[in-house]
Amino acid sequence: MGQGLQLSQRLTQSLVLAPQLQQSLAMLQAPTLELKALVEQELQQNPVLEEVEAIDGEMRDKEEGDSDKPSAEQLDLAEPPADMTFDPSGEKSASDPTDDFQVEFERLVQMDQEWRDHFAQTNLPMRGSAEDEEKRQFMFDSLVASTSLQENLLEQLRESSLSDADQEIGEVLIGNMDDYGYVKAGIEELSTSTGVPQEKILEVLKVIQTFDPPGVGARDLRECLMIQMDRNKESDTLEYQIVRDFMDALGRRRIPEIARGTGTEIDEVQDALENIARLEPRPGRSFMADNDQFVVAEVFVQRNGDDFIVTTNNEQIPHLRISNTYKDLMSQGENTAEVRNYIREKIRAGKFLIKSLHQRQETILAIAKEIVSRQHDFMAKGVAHLKPLTMVQIAEVVGVHETTVSRAVSGKYMQTPQGIFEMKYFFTAGIQTSSGDGMSNTSVKDMIDEIFKGENPARPLSDHQVVQMLTEKGIVIARRTVAKYRTELNILPSNLRKVY
Repeated sequence: MGQGLQLSQRLTQSLVLAPQLQQSLAMLQAPTLELKALVEQELQQNPVLEEVEAIDGEMRDKEEGDSDKPSAEQLDLAEPPADMTFDPSGEKSASDPTDDFQVEFERLVQMDQEWRDHFAQTNLPMRGSAEDEEKRQFMFDSLVASTSLQENLLEQLRESSLSDADQEIGEVLIGNMDDYGYVKAGIEELSTSTGVPQEKILEVLKVIQTFDPPGVGARDLRECLMIQMDRNKESDTLEYQIVRDFMDALGRRRIPEIARGTGTEIDEVQDALENIARLEPRPGRSFMADNDQFVVAEVFVQRNGDDFIVTTNNEQIPHLRISNTYKDLMSQGENTAEVRNYIREKIRAGKFLIKSLHQRQETILAIAKEIVSRQHDFMAKGVAHLKPLTMVQIAEVVGVHETTVSRAVSGKYMQTPQGIFEMKYFFTAGIQTSSGDGMSNTSVKDMIDEIFKGENPARPLSDHQVVQMLTEKGIVIARRTVAKYRTELNILPSNLRKVY
């Protein structure tokens, strides 16, 4: 058969999310800081939207403005009437529909005030005194941007006595370090790429290894530990000998083998290993960006007697309204149909954005209240009383789909009497107890951690023994599950934990 082109028709069905629905889902899933960025983008794209700095300030604007003019919209759940049109002559007849948005905006005045009252009531429990606000602002003003490891090393390089040519080599070495301070590229590889002799690169590397933090510039863990001990003038110690000659046995904790190789007693080796453990295996850890992460709680849980009050962090959510300027433009009959359609479309988009923000807060608050209700014992007593909980259970009560719950809690944090926790923390699988009740696997993992912390180092507990101890407490669990939780807790097997 010959090849050729042909046209054909085919009817298919597909599910496509409307742009407004995608926007609403994005705002629901976005944490507070990301939400601010999304709203800022919308403010730039939609000229009819404006942000109100504070609720009190907005109320003052209303009081100081024209009392006969309706307030701008703070929240509107309805779409503008589709049949609103303007008379081109500017005069209205009795049979023509009203097109000045006056009726609609008058209806929105009451909703505007109700929305302000809602924010004021939900924010009231979290408001502090003027002194507290001043201290809080001082703390934020005192925060400074941290310096990265590479920036710190480059600054030390510029202050060193190296020549300009050697500093260029140093910049290449620093540029090839990972976040922990290790040089990842080989000396031979760097020599080939730069054309600089390996001896010269090693000479500059030795200078960089004298920089802070101690251990930086190493090519492996062994060299990192040796650099730190050289800095502390411990090159003649048993610890230095163990790291230099018995690094493999050290990693496997073969203490008897190390004792025979060094000609020392097991107790001396054990003491030396404890000193080695105090060294920093990742010198650049303190400069990592992860240490500078700040979270903003979306939900606050406060104790009130035996109950808990749940509120959302509305102070961090942008407060939007439709600008009065564009409402006035809509009431002017001399505008062309193109202008009126443009303004009407922007107002409709703005109202949908405000509605989505409102629905986001209401959804998160409803989910948070149900979480607190089901995790009442955790809020009052701590992690050991965390109960099993699934998103399906929350979704059934709140009346939404479980995927909505997943989006609503993604990246969100809750401030509780027990501390700040990610909202996903409260959703855990359960383990059956002998009484028939369920216990969260997080609580079980915490119990296992406490058991291992209290063990005798000379006779470490096996996974089977931990199973027996949990069974005595009424917790039915398999040995492989204990092994899995032990691995997640970064606890070695019993044969590697034994202290001779």
